Amino acid sequence: MTLSSFGGGTCTDPKHVISQLPHWTLRHQPWNVARHRRRRQDAAQQSSTSVLHTASLMSVPRKLVTAARVVSTSWRPATNLPLRLPRLPSIQASRRLHQHAAKKGQPALNIRPDLEDSVPSSTNPALSFPCLDAAESKSASLSRRSLSGPEPSYTSGQHQIFHSKQPLLLDWGGILPEFDIAYETWGNLNEDRSNAILLHTGLSASSHAHSTKSNPKPGWWEEFIGPGKPLDTDKYHIICTNVIGSCYGSTGPSSIDPANGQRYATRFPILTMEDMVRAHFRLLDSLKIGKLYASVGSSMGGMQSLAAGVLYPDRVGRIVTISGCARSHPYSIAMRHTQRQVLMMDPNWARGFYYDGVPPHAGMKLAREIATVTYRSGPEWEQRFGRRRADPSRPPALCPDFLIETYLDHAGEKWCLEYDPNSLLYVSKAMDLFDLGMEHRNRINEVRQQNSGKLQAFIDGKGIQGPHMDDLCTLTLPDQPYEEKEQPAEFNGEDISLSHEPPADLVAGLKPASNIPALVLGVASDILFPAWQQREIANTLKRAGNRNVTHIELGEEKSLFGHDTFLLDLENVGGAIKGFLG
Repeated sequence: MTLSSFGGGTCTDPKHVISQLPHWTLRHQPWNVARHRRRRQDAAQQSSTSVLHTASLMSVPRKLVTAARVVSTSWRPATNLPLRLPRLPSIQASRRLHQHAAKKGQPALNIRPDLEDSVPSSTNPALSFPCLDAAESKSASLSRRSLSGPEPSYTSGQHQIFHSKQPLLLDWGGILPEFDIAYETWGNLNEDRSNAILLHTGLSASSHAHSTKSNPKPGWWEEFIGPGKPLDTDKYHIICTNVIGSCYGSTGPSSIDPANGQRYATRFPILTMEDMVRAHFRLLDSLKIGKLYASVGSSMGGMQSLAAGVLYPDRVGRIVTISGCARSHPYSIAMRHTQRQVLMMDPNWARGFYYDGVPPHAGMKLAREIATVTYRSGPEWEQRFGRRRADPSRPPALCPDFLIETYLDHAGEKWCLEYDPNSLLYVSKAMDLFDLGMEHRNRINEVRQQNSGKLQAFIDGKGIQGPHMDDLCTLTLPDQPYEEKEQPAEFNGEDISLSHEPPADLVAGLKPASNIPALVLGVASDILFPAWQQREIANTLKRAGNRNVTHIELGEEKSLFGHDTFLLDLENVGGAIKGFLG
């Protein structure tokens, strides 16, 4: 047998050859383990008459010998694998290391095991990964906790609960047989109940916007609510709600399905912003509040605030929408999609049925890190972190090393167990589906009409009729792969972010809110909801006939905090709200 096909040179002694099979076909195969043992026993018996001398070994090409060493270690049974990296260097001291690794897919020889120990184990030590060690340790700890007790509640602090016994038909055909809305209030409701302000939350916020006697922990908008503050409790009765789909007291995927006594998990129906708003107005009905003094919200709350004016124009006195939009755009959809994909790829997600086991904390951590990148701005991080490393005296690492990396790592770690992963999926998807354009609204109204019979059937005691199999989620990938183009075929040279003429479809969709005074506030450093999207809201409302639109845009000279500006800038954001509400 000649081995010239292995890279040059000739070896005619078959006793020097154990196998020519590629190593990836053998690794960890049980039937191969026994075969390898027999072959090594045969080789040992033959070694007395056939010895591989150094001289004959030197005649084997370097590529062949190098590849042989890699395969020789991979042929060991899995229980005997060494705790070290594969050995790649040449056995000749005069030959340089790292030069002759086996080519991918190239067969190789196996040489005698008694020569292996003469080779150095590695050129460089393996890196350590404390970030992965921490994740594995957390998984182990959570696994032990899941065996000792139930999933911890995500709700923190006291809040009030509105329970609706009336079913809620959702936009895409789902039905909630009953539901809870968690809420908190500040300030007194006047006699004619005309001073109520409904405060809508962002994606992951609870109803705890401000401290209360029963829950003195500072809220997420602590400095914006109180006597003399932008939301002045001496004047107004503030109501902050937690959206359906969330996990802070309102009905969501982690809630119990009354039909079977089990958690909804991913049996929970798809939601929209409008579904959330309708649920909130059920609460207002129970409180006998006919008309709001104002509907106020930031980020996702800004979407809801605007939707409230469109759905209930006769019940909303004013609209305040901060860092929101009238329809979701591709960039923000893409960022939220990426977060969902990272989360769902965590094996612990288990298609949403993880409540009795280890929650997908690794996926949640990474999703939060991605989100955090979109919440702040590059200029702020240049000033705050620059290119500084956490410890310049230590060698670089693949785990968090730069200060910005440690910041993201901390943000993800702090949040990964504070919010239900399924809630993140459902609520973020509702944000993606948001579109107040008339075409989309007409489509949703048609779907709701088609499903009205389903709701009536449930009310009549016939149960909830599930969707047809054809209506369930499918993977809608294009038939042909995407090809990058220099510019879209329909590109007309106009930058939508600079256009002052709003789409006619959106103008028609916002027409119901044309008589409601509105404050629209944007931030130039916001990359998640860029300032042009707030300009689009303001211009659309004006084009729809609204003559009482106040539009404010904070430039980078006023705020570098990006999307999070609405949480931090009391002077500019708070001042604008206070001036508008009066």
